Amino acid sequence: MSDVMPGAAADEAAETHDPAAPAPLGVERVPTGHPRVDAGLERLADADHLPADGHLEVYEDVHRGLRDTLTELDARTPTPPPMSSSYEHRS
Repeated sequence: MSDVMPGAAADEAAETHDPAAPAPLGVERVPTGHPRVDAGLERLADADHLPADGHLEVYEDVHRGLRDTLTELDARTPTPPPMSSSYEHRS
């Protein structure tokens, strides 16, 4: 005969599981190929291990990085589009 009661394992699991504890959302992060954007996506993973009140700092940090990246892209001198090779001058 066993000293363990039939529901004991379930009771122990319920006692150790905290539904309010931080848990990953399981959202897949797909790399974009742009190193700074990908770094921001990876930074979002930090929020998975923080309580909800810690998410704001991570989100603001990622937002700031993405905004800076876009600002730098906008500041670059645009290059004119290449001439089309199918253009033919007709007389």
